[in-house]
Amino acid sequence: MSRIGKNPITIPSGAAVELKDNIFSVKGKLGQLSQDFYDVDVKIEDGVITVARNADTKDIRAKHGLYRALFSNMIQGVTEGFTNQLELVGVGYRASNQGQRLELALGYSHNIVIEVCPEVILETISEKGKNPIIKLTSFDKQLLGQVTAKIRDYRRPEPYKGKGVKFVGEVLRRKAGKTA
Repeated sequence: MSRIGKNPITIPSGAAVELKDNIFSVKGKLGQLSQDFYDVDVKIEDGVITVARNADTKDIRAKHGLYRALFSNMIQGVTEGFTNQLELVGVGYRASNQGQRLELALGYSHNIVIEVCPEVILETISEKGKNPIIKLTSFDKQLLGQVTAKIRDYRRPEPYKGKGVKFVGEVLRRKAGKTA
């Protein structure tokens, strides 16, 4: 039995959960999400959601924990939301935004301009003497992860000096440079 899959999900106040034709929908104060599911049985009783599998094949065992985690993330997203923070480490690395338009200076010959989708709230923090920080907030964890990964891929942190776009608080594995 999946350890994650058999944990029940409690529905917090402020979240409306609907189950119809293998589509799980959640509506909350921050937004609305829906997810279709297969090969598992979902029951909503007394404010608690339980996910059970209807067979014992390897594929269905994998989906059991997956769907439970997806449903839990959806409920947490529409009630509390998710936040990712990226830090730009490097001389001359800058970030600025105008609405949903993010402009990055990452050491290339040109600035990188990204149009961020409206579901993700974008904020840049630039303080003197500190590295610029990009703060991304959304109710959709999957979309937030995709946007964060796309921004990070423009200049991944390198292991020698640690320059690049990294998560706030991320510890990089550093390598020794050349020895004489």
